[in-house]
Amino acid sequence: MKTIFLAGVAGIALASAASAQDLKFPVGEGAFNWDSYNQFAESHDLSGQSLTIFGPWLSGDQALFESMLAYFEEATGADVQYTGSDSFETQIRIDTEAGSAPNIAVFPQPGLARDLAALGYLEPMPEGTADWIAENYAAGQSWVDLATYSGPEGEDDLYGFFYKADVKSLVWYVPENFEDAGYEVPETLEDLKALTEQMVEDGETPWCIGVGSGGATGWPATDWVEDMMLRTQSPEVYDQWVSNEIPFNDPAVVGAIEEFGWFVQDDYVAGGSAAVASTDFRDSPKGLFDSPPQCYLHKQASFIPTFFPEGTSVGEDADFFYFPAYEGKDLGQPVLGAGTLFGVTEATDATTAFIEWLQTPIAHEVWMAQTGFLTPLTTVNTEVFGDPTLKKMNDILLEATTFRFDGSDLMPGGVGAGSFWTGMVDYIGGESAEDVASEIQDSWDAVK
Repeated sequence: MKTIFLAGVAGIALASAASAQDLKFPVGEGAFNWDSYNQFAESHDLSGQSLTIFGPWLSGDQALFESMLAYFEEATGADVQYTGSDSFETQIRIDTEAGSAPNIAVFPQPGLARDLAALGYLEPMPEGTADWIAENYAAGQSWVDLATYSGPEGEDDLYGFFYKADVKSLVWYVPENFEDAGYEVPETLEDLKALTEQMVEDGETPWCIGVGSGGATGWPATDWVEDMMLRTQSPEVYDQWVSNEIPFNDPAVVGAIEEFGWFVQDDYVAGGSAAVASTDFRDSPKGLFDSPPQCYLHKQASFIPTFFPEGTSVGEDADFFYFPAYEGKDLGQPVLGAGTLFGVTEATDATTAFIEWLQTPIAHEVWMAQTGFLTPLTTVNTEVFGDPTLKKMNDILLEATTFRFDGSDLMPGGVGAGSFWTGMVDYIGGESAEDVASEIQDSWDAVK
C-alpha cells in the first residue's frame, strides 16, 4: 500500500471509547445536516449494546474518527470501542482465523477485504446497501464494484462500505508563476500536452517528476500509468488489467505506459529523464518554488503539500487542478484514488445500524469540518469543510464520472509492489514499454 511511506505512526495498538469525549460540534449548530442526525436518532435505540471496531487509524486520525463515533453513540446509546494498530493487516487475519474478530474491520485497501470475504470471514452488507451507494455516491457504481467480492460459495455480494477517500488525479502548480508566464490552467489532456509543448518553446521546463522512494522506488510512476489507463481505456478495460484478465503486455497497457513516457522526455522534465528515477518523490515538487522556477507542473496525490517548503499556503502560494481527461476519447472525468472501507466480521443489530449511520450526511460532515477527509457522498453540505483546499479536492471527487482504486494496490504484492515499480524504473531508463510490460507479465505468471 503506497500510503505506508507517509504514515510515521506509533507501532503500538491503542484503544479508547468514543464516548470519552464531548461532541465536537453542538447538535443543532452550524451548517451541518442535523436533520439526518435527528432522524437517525429517532429510529435507532441501541441502549445497552456494544460495537467493536478495529482499523489502521492511530494518533490524529484515530481522534478524528472517534469524534465521529461520539455522535453515533449519542444518537443510539450504544457503547463503541475502537482499536487502532499499525499492524492491522496482519492482526485482522489472525483474529478472523481465531474467531476473535471485532464486529467491524476498517480496511485500508480492498484486496485484504476481498481475501477475507472469499474465506467466509466477512458478512455481506445489509440488503439494499448496494442500491443506496449507486444512487448517493458520485460515480456510485464504481464504489459498488470496488467492494463486491466472491464469497466462500463463489457468489458475488457487496462486502464493503467505502468511507473516507483520497484523490490522486491532481496536478500542482504555483499560480504566481503561471500568471507571470501568461499560462492558463488546462481543461483537457489535449490542452495539458499543448501547454507542456508551449513551455518548452518558451525555453522553460514543464515538469518536475521524481519516482525515488528507497526500496519502493518507482511507485509514483505507477500512478501515472494508472491515470493514463483511465484516460485512454474504458473502466472495464482498467478492471481487466488490474485483475490480469488482459495481460500486462496488452497493447492497451503498453499504450498507457507510453503516454506516461511522453511526459518524461528530456526537454519536458527537470534534470532530464535520467534524473527522474534518482529524484526522491518527496523532493520532486521543490522545483516549483525556486526562483526562477525549475518547473511549472507536478503530478501527485493530495498528500504532497506535506513536502512543500515550510510556510507554503495551499490556495495562494501553490494550487492544483484536476489531471484532465482527453476530450476526444469521451471517457468522462475519471478519478484515480484510494479509500478505506468498512467490513462486517460479526453481524449484529449494532453493525447494521452503523452501516446505516454511514449513509447519513452527518457521519461524513463531522470529519469533513475538521481535517484530512474526503467523501463521494453527494448529499453532504460541502460548505462545512474546515479547509478550502479539501473542499476543492472533494469537488473533483464529486464531479467524477468514474472512480477507480490505485491499480497496483489491487495487484499481487510481487507485481503491484514489485515488478511494476522496478519495471517503471527500467522504462524511464530507456527500456521499451513492450519489453517492460512483458517482464511484468512474466512476474505475474510466476505468482499464479
